[in-house]
Amino acid sequence: MATKFHGHLCAGQIIGVRIAMLGLRELGIHDRRGKDGKKFMVFMEVSRCAADAIMTVTGCRVGKRSFKLVDTGKIAATFVHMENFRGLRIIAANDVEEKIAIRYPGVDEKEAQKSAYREMSDRELFTVQEVSVTIKPEDIPGTPAHKVSCALCGETILDRRDIDHNGTILCRPCATGAVYYTAKSTKREPIQEGLFL
Repeated sequence: MATKFHGHLCAGQIIGVRIAMLGLRELGIHDRRGKDGKKFMVFMEVSRCAADAIMTVTGCRVGKRSFKLVDTGKIAATFVHMENFRGLRIIAANDVEEKIAIRYPGVDEKEAQKSAYREMSDRELFTVQEVSVTIKPEDIPGTPAHKVSCALCGETILDRRDIDHNGTILCRPCATGAVYYTAKSTKREPIQEGLFL
């Protein structure tokens, strides 16, 4: 299922599946898509293949607000139980690459990783750490906790992502000037019917 969602089988998929299974087991989540599905959240620390695998196995999604990407560039994920707020951070062990090199000498690196991630024990692959995660009410899954409009651009801002600038409510791009895109014009064109048929 993870491979189908991601598009191919790779080492990142395998380690992501292993992290997800370990996290669910350690939190006591047995029916992840049924009665336990709303009992936990996942904070993922890398925007790579493992993230797709963890979403697929856990059923957590960005759109459901149960999957948060906190991109530190590390193969790590934190699982938080929403009933008792117990948190477990699972990270690839610091010496895992050394263990793979010793265990599979002369084997292509990607193939060695795939084999190791399938065969090695959780204890060899991962470090599990009890953690505390503060989750703001506006970050909890469910309907938007707050909705306002930006005083400059007029766009709607959800879940307290607005900035109060001397009593004026602004979106982050208007308040800071930091945007990931460059507008080609200030005029907004209406969407033409049938444009995406």
